[in-house]
This record gives sequence, C-alpha cells and structure tokens, in this order.
Amino acid sequence: MIQEMLQYNKEFVASKGYEKFTTSKYPDKKIAIVTCMDTRLVELLPAALGIKNGDVKMIKNAGGTITNPFDSTVRSLLVAIYELGVNEIMVIGHTGCGVQGMDAQEMLHLMKERGVDEEHISLMRHCGIDLDSWLHGFEDTEAAVLETVDLVKNHPLVPKDIVVRGYIMDSETGALKSL
Repeated sequence: MIQEMLQYNKEFVASKGYEKFTTSKYPDKKIAIVTCMDTRLVELLPAALGIKNGDVKMIKNAGGTITNPFDSTVRSLLVAIYELGVNEIMVIGHTGCGVQGMDAQEMLHLMKERGVDEEHISLMRHCGIDLDSWLHGFEDTEAAVLETVDLVKNHPLVPKDIVVRGYIMDSETGALKSL
C-alpha cells in the first residue's frame, strides 16, 4: 500500500496538484483544533467546519484529549500560540471514539501477542511508566473533552486571553455539539 501512495505522490507532484494547497505556516483563522486521529474525521471534520488548507492548526492524537500537561499536544499548542499567532483553541471529541472504553490490560495483551517481550513491559514499569494509566482510555467522551479544555485553560504556560472551548462531533453527520 505504501508503494501505491508513493507512486501517487510522484504523479501528484509532477502534475502540480499541490498548487491549490499553497499557503503559509500561519493559520488564517488563528485557531488550533485538538481532535482525534479517527479516520472518519479526516475529511468530515474540515468539511463540516468549512475549513480549508491554511485555515487552522490541526493536532490529532488517539482520543483527541490531553493526558499529560507536558505532552506533545500541549507543546504543539504552545508553538501554535506563541510562534504562529493562534488565539482560539477547539477541543473536538467525537461519537463512537475507539479510545472510549479502551482497556490497558487488553492493549498489553495484544502487545504480547504481537511479540513485545514481557521484559520490555517490566522495564518500562521499573522506569516509572504507569502503563495501566497511560494506555487506559476514557469512559465518557464529554467528560474527557471537558477535562482537556480545563487542562488547557488552566495550564500555567497558556495565556489567559486564549479562548478554549470543547465540542463533540457526530462521526456520521459532522454535527457539532458545544459543551
């Protein structure tokens, strides 16, 4: 599959397909969106919000939430705010998220089935990594989004004038519900 994508890329570049996507690194709408990496949202979310290439900074991860105040998502938001002029942040969860109800023990079981050695798992725990917490999903999507909104709003490095709001998107229709 990767080879097919690479071939498509060569043709895309050769035909100058990139020209309609040309923009700067600065988001025109001065908004950053934290959302889930779910495949259903790849085209649905921008279409449902009327955003195009260059409008926003999109930060995606599993679950669209922040689990640690010093993780890469927070770092990305700080870069967006201080380096790229973002002044509003949308945290957008969605219906039917795969992280909702995710079980850390099941994930560890699957890792072992795929050949991850128990020794590596034990080493991570010995080094202070709480795998049960790190690999655990959330039970309530709305609560997870609200926790992330609260974390960003009250983060010591985020200026108080940054607007932070939470939403849930319907994964089928794209309808957005404000929290």
